[in-house]
Amino acid sequence: MKLFADLPADDGLPGRERRLAMAAVMLGTTMAVLDGSIVNVALPTIAHALHVDAPAAIWVANAYLLATAMLLVSFASLADIVGFRRLYATGLLVFTLASLGCALSGSLDMLVAMRLLQGIGGAAMFSIGPAIYRMVFPTRLLGSALGINALTVAASTAAGPAIGGAMLAVLGWQWLFAINVPLGIVAIALALRAIPQRENQGRSPAGHAAEPVAAHAADLPRRSARFDLAGAVLSATAMGMLIMAADACAQLTLPGNHSRAGWYGVIAVAATFLFIWRQRHAARPLLPLDIFASGRFSMAALTSFCSFVGQGITFIALPFLFQGALGYSALESALLFTPWPLAIVLAAPYAGRLADRHSPAVLSSIGLAVLTLGVALLAALPTHATALDICWRGFVCGLGFGFFQSPNNREMLGNVVRARSGAASGILGIARTFGQSLGAAVVALVLAAYAYRMDTAGTGPASVALQDAAAMHGALWIAAAMTLLATLLSVSRIPRKVAAAV
Repeated sequence: MKLFADLPADDGLPGRERRLAMAAVMLGTTMAVLDGSIVNVALPTIAHALHVDAPAAIWVANAYLLATAMLLVSFASLADIVGFRRLYATGLLVFTLASLGCALSGSLDMLVAMRLLQGIGGAAMFSIGPAIYRMVFPTRLLGSALGINALTVAASTAAGPAIGGAMLAVLGWQWLFAINVPLGIVAIALALRAIPQRENQGRSPAGHAAEPVAAHAADLPRRSARFDLAGAVLSATAMGMLIMAADACAQLTLPGNHSRAGWYGVIAVAATFLFIWRQRHAARPLLPLDIFASGRFSMAALTSFCSFVGQGITFIALPFLFQGALGYSALESALLFTPWPLAIVLAAPYAGRLADRHSPAVLSSIGLAVLTLGVALLAALPTHATALDICWRGFVCGLGFGFFQSPNNREMLGNVVRARSGAASGILGIARTFGQSLGAAVVALVLAAYAYRMDTAGTGPASVALQDAAAMHGALWIAAAMTLLATLLSVSRIPRKVAAAV
């Protein structure tokens, strides 16, 4: 394969070592991403088995997301101190042991605690996964490598509900977590064998031992073994409170949630401003803000965030629409997602290869335009939509998202020096995690707004399904608006010369 062929001028790792490192990252990423989405379909089953109500069971999903979002920036910085291989393998170990703990949990408290530990391990992997690809692959193949990574993340996210539904049909919910144990052992062995400990363990362009990182980025301040603990606390507080505020806003109809959402929001804003101040004045910041000096990097990050908000809304709204309004079962609803990851599998690697030869901004914009069209088509689904009506629209969405993500990720990582790859990788993970979290909160908020309107109007029970259907169509139109915004942002970053040539 081209991805593992060596040329004399290559940097990175030799082909065989590259293959093993890629397998380790792909396996770990698949496990971590699947566990962020596969559990959603099992929440009713888990709530029934553990004798808790639905709102309490939601924390089985939220705990994982919260821990991951809070620690992404900290782990991206820690990689520079402890090394990429050690951090990734440790994250895998924590994730695998926590998965075993989840499978053995007999109470909600224990399960939520184990999910928090899973999130910590997942954050360690998410924070540096793309940076490892940049470290082990030669620059000429960066787009292709990130295309594989985009395929892994997007396909795992989209396939999670279908896999979860299929497993629940024949196995207990514990197996959703137990399956990670043998996979984790294999991934840990591969990571210890193939992932370099430091950036300078690759090859130089001539195939010799690589020069130290500072030789590639002499203008950057030197990193030391000191960790920015104050920055880490502020970062975790800001991200955690933002997600808690979004969750509280989604449940404004509950008593006390108005003030709770407000306080969470105030703490989040204050922590964000203090974090930025700390990073500007710290001698060795947790997140070097100089990476945002590149307008192309900043626009790619903002575009990624908006696209994941749209995707997050869509992934939460569609099951409600399929099951509540269209009458499909949970398993049928999960299977209706299949065209989306299938299209990503077809589009993402091809888009990544194209991004190595053509403008990533142009390719990303085309993909986002197709994604926007697909989401709008889903929002306009007829009242009595057939499975075929749903599937071809989902396929259009998958093509667009698959064609967008790998070129956009290349634009992000390709516009920072290698010494900042870990920080850029952390920003990429935050855009995905927080975007999807905000998308889920938007769906819950729309549902609450429609429920409040129905209560105020005194509508009868027969109208509940129609109200839910209207709410989900409204949420999907919001998702289409977010992906359209991402498209406009993406188009605005295309250089004029390239735009004229196109």
